[in-house]
Amino acid sequence: MSASVEIQHHPQEHRFVIQWAKEQAELLYSLDPNSGKINFYRTYVPENARGQGLAKQLVNAGLSWAKKQGYQIEASCSYVVPFLKN
Repeated sequence: MSASVEIQHHPQEHRFVIQWAKEQAELLYSLDPNSGKINFYRTYVPENARGQGLAKQLVNAGLSWAKKQGYQIEASCSYVVPFLKN
């Protein structure tokens, strides 16, 4: 069961964040503006927040944003890779 949470995008820091208690779940990415590629390279969810669907929500938000921007999407984070096959 996933909780409804607010996802914040911090483009200057290249990350999507969910505030959870006093910690943050995050999805990190790198951008190559010359090639138009984006690479999602790390997903992190604090231990006490795991099992809530936060990582999935972060990845969905990140991929949706990247598609709207027209980026060529890559993932070196093993959690994100399966989402790219959909």
